[in-house]
Amino acid sequence: MKKFVITLTALLLAVAMYAEQKRWAVVELSTIYMRLMPDYESPLETQELMGTVVEIVGQKGYWREIVSPQPYKAWCTDKGIVEMSEEEIKAYRNAPKCTFTELYGHIYERPSEKSVTICDLVGGNVMRIAGREKDPDNLLIRKSQRWTKVMLPSGKTGWVRTSQIKPHTGFKSIAKGEGNAESISDKLMEKIIGSAMKLKGVPYLWGGMSPKGVDCSGLVRWSYLMNGILLPRNASQIVHCGDEVALDQMQRGDLVFFGTPAKDGKPQRVTHIGIYLGNNHIIHASHLVRINSLIPGDSDYYENAHRLIAARRL
Repeated sequence: MKKFVITLTALLLAVAMYAEQKRWAVVELSTIYMRLMPDYESPLETQELMGTVVEIVGQKGYWREIVSPQPYKAWCTDKGIVEMSEEEIKAYRNAPKCTFTELYGHIYERPSEKSVTICDLVGGNVMRIAGREKDPDNLLIRKSQRWTKVMLPSGKTGWVRTSQIKPHTGFKSIAKGEGNAESISDKLMEKIIGSAMKLKGVPYLWGGMSPKGVDCSGLVRWSYLMNGILLPRNASQIVHCGDEVALDQMQRGDLVFFGTPAKDGKPQRVTHIGIYLGNNHIIHASHLVRINSLIPGDSDYYENAHRLIAARRL
């Protein structure tokens, strides 16, 4: 009886320890679609990009409930992610990686665009550099080589054009309540604006955060992500980042927010975000990614410009 009690206690401790262990995974596809519920007909909440580490917190059939760094909790299918142990995740985090810098592309089976494709790529995808684990210069991409061998989270390898990637050395995070007007240099801000401009004409997609389709905050977050900065996912979160700027003091690169101001005890409600370009123009995702004026009467006037309620500088 005593032996049984000890065995049962050990079993319960083992179950408790297992329950406390987190389940990790890495996004395998160029984009995964994170849905409100484990159903293809459920609303799209957001997207996440290849190479992103996520935590698995729920499971239903082939659906996995995950928490991404955005931060966001939603459901995706198991085919879009690769589950890894704590040791595998640690190795993955420490492995040399690269970021895809073009809008669209592919990983090929062989170093040739005539080769069969393994999968597609979008800007911001992160991949391991294959075969460099013991190379002391493993963070350097050999520009002398036209092609670089890369590895997906599943271990599958292929080739991408060296001219389409850059070393990935991690992200700077500006979370809710953080950042200030000194966080981002003018030079970096021009790169962020340049990234946003590359998506001009891309259709609006609720929950979209990639060149395949973006919503308003998806455009802003992707443009920053392409330049090594992680922002929160939604406009209602981003409005609490950085420093407040008076609407008559806006500068190029400031983030602009639209919605309903606080009134009669009701809090401010942010429903839209864009990037200020100067000269009373913004770039934003509304129906499609476009540039609009904030001045009534202009031919390119944004029809909801009158709902401008805040500006922030990071």
